[in-house]
Amino acid sequence: MMKAIVLNDFGGVENFAMATLPVPEPGPHDVLIKIVASAFNPIDYQIRQGATERKRMHSPVLGRECAGIVEKTGVAVTRFRAGDAVMVAAGSMGSNGTYAEYISVPEQILVHKPAQLSFAAAAATPTASLTALQCIQRLGLSPTAAVFVSGAAGGVGLVLIKLLLHAGFTQLLATAGNEESHQQLINTGLPATQLIDYRQPDLLRHIVNQREGKLFDACIDLVGRHLSEISASLLRTQGNYLDVTALSTAVARETLFNKGAVIINISNYAFSLTGQLDYYGDGLRHIASMLENGALSPAPVWVTGEFSVDTVQHSHLLLERNQSKGRRLVMRMLSNANLM
Repeated sequence: MMKAIVLNDFGGVENFAMATLPVPEPGPHDVLIKIVASAFNPIDYQIRQGATERKRMHSPVLGRECAGIVEKTGVAVTRFRAGDAVMVAAGSMGSNGTYAEYISVPEQILVHKPAQLSFAAAAATPTASLTALQCIQRLGLSPTAAVFVSGAAGGVGLVLIKLLLHAGFTQLLATAGNEESHQQLINTGLPATQLIDYRQPDLLRHIVNQREGKLFDACIDLVGRHLSEISASLLRTQGNYLDVTALSTAVARETLFNKGAVIINISNYAFSLTGQLDYYGDGLRHIASMLENGALSPAPVWVTGEFSVDTVQHSHLLLERNQSKGRRLVMRMLSNANLM
């Protein structure tokens, strides 16, 4: 048997509870992982609240990504063996979520953890990195294009900015809030002059004036809501609008329609729906290679606590209140594990 934190009902964090569940048995092509570190994502609290994302809930155990040690493999597994250190974006493809001691996942979506990467950083890598990589692959523009990124200091944004810079993009403008978030973006190599505080009054007019009226060839919206309207207004006619959140407003959608924008919906989930599981393994191996050769740096991590209901509740509230300060939140699943 294993311990797991389950969600008993949609709503507040008080609906989480510790439970005892059977350890999943891996199928022929599956790998059983003993979880060392589990990361938190905004979709976790959105599912908990009962938002549209609840449709992606396949288990009362939430959690979308983790790092750990292979415990057992199915008879047809060829890439992994017991004792391997691994990381995975399990999404809805695992036996359960990652707020648990064990998870069984398809071999196709699993990758080996880079040796120099801590378990905490590895747990926080898969989902955001795959999303950022898909943005780059589908952007469809040369590095001379002007690109606006909203919410760049989040998990996806930090990887995305690094990938854009690595690809040679120089005409970038990114939004972030507090000084810590600004510094993390500067650490990626983005010049301070290409950062703007989204909290300042009349943000749209400020950006337009700063760029002397020049609009962007592409806008990558990592926030949605009001900032989707800003992004839509800053996009040139027939420009590319990458929607990562599905939280754009009716006003933003009308603006984009009137501009004849090319709307590109970014979704990792789409590939699991159609059984294209190699997308996850192939993409994550590419990211792992970039981490190993120094083209990418590990995400800043905040280990919020031990495996407990309190840690899950606290982490959800931090994300919900936008108080992670640009760091990825991670839960320590083994009390004696050295995550860093």
